[in-house]
Amino acid sequence: MLYLDNAATTPVRREALEAMWPYLTGEFGNPSSVHTVGERAASALADARARVAAVLGVRASEVVFTSGGTEADNFAIKGIALGAPRGRHLVTTAIEHEAVLQSVEYLTRLHGFEVSYVPLTADGTVTPDALASVLRDDTTLVSVMYANNEIGTIQDIPALAAIAQEHGVPFHSDAVQAAGWLDLSVPTLGVDALSLSGHKIGAPKGIGVAAIRGRLPIEPLIHGGGQERGRRSGTENVAFAVAFATALELAEGERADATARVAILRTSFLERVSALVPGAIVTGHPSRRLPGHASFCFPGTSGEAVLLELERRGVISSSGSACAAGRSEPSHVLTALGLPAELAQTAVRFTFSADITAEELEAVANAVAASVFSLSNIRR
Repeated sequence: MLYLDNAATTPVRREALEAMWPYLTGEFGNPSSVHTVGERAASALADARARVAAVLGVRASEVVFTSGGTEADNFAIKGIALGAPRGRHLVTTAIEHEAVLQSVEYLTRLHGFEVSYVPLTADGTVTPDALASVLRDDTTLVSVMYANNEIGTIQDIPALAAIAQEHGVPFHSDAVQAAGWLDLSVPTLGVDALSLSGHKIGAPKGIGVAAIRGRLPIEPLIHGGGQERGRRSGTENVAFAVAFATALELAEGERADATARVAILRTSFLERVSALVPGAIVTGHPSRRLPGHASFCFPGTSGEAVLLELERRGVISSSGSACAAGRSEPSHVLTALGLPAELAQTAVRFTFSADITAEELEAVANAVAASVFSLSNIRR
């Protein structure tokens, strides 16, 4: 089996599993407990927080552990918007993850906010001028994802954050898909808040991070014992925090070599599939996309049917966001970019691990061609 759905989830790295194991067994203490067992857990949690902060270039006090990327997005967007709003206007894009879009919808529905969606280019890019055109005096937050989970397009976050900064508006970026592939330095990006998810980088499902600049007041979403410096109550998941820190450090250490190698393979794969399957449409930016991401529409087919054919041939891929799997509606990302609903429903996404090989991708390209030909009137 060839697994090419790493944007949905990745296997837990052995190093992360080994690092977390002691805190699931002998070192089981509650980090809030004031005895030696609890103190050892608190020390491990503090160490994990400091290690994450070092990768992100922030203070340890600015790192908040969450249950995953979805909570991190919710916490950052709702927390900043409600913490000290300078107005009731939000700015985002129509191709964000549902965690962002539904957080914004919640704020508009129950808290009287308005939202503006930044105009996009056909490949899903946000330009600085487009962002500037929707900012207002009462804009209280901008949220633009670093890299799109469905089409792989990478945004120029430093340029966009600079526009927001010029207007005095906090800037949040969902960086869940960027981890392991792109620079996560908060100072370099110029963002005020960043969201990450552990299971995209080899940590377990159920752990994430929101990094939020300390100067920003935050309204907590979860109330109780006042953990995470009062920003997220609930007993901290020490074992998973340790695993997250371990996986993030490893991903960052391998990033430069992995990105350079896989980007070449991705470009060859895009070209190979396009050559083998007449009419195949590459979605997203042709070059400014995640190194491990290739996505297509195959007119005249059903994306779900192609996935089943691929799995029968030993290839695991997806039609888009795993969070939307099983829905009959076409991708909101593709329709937001102007693709007809019928064409959007033919989408298939391939997302690679850092150790993918040219031989494996050649086999996948051949399987794609065979699958599409079996389901359509296209002939070789």
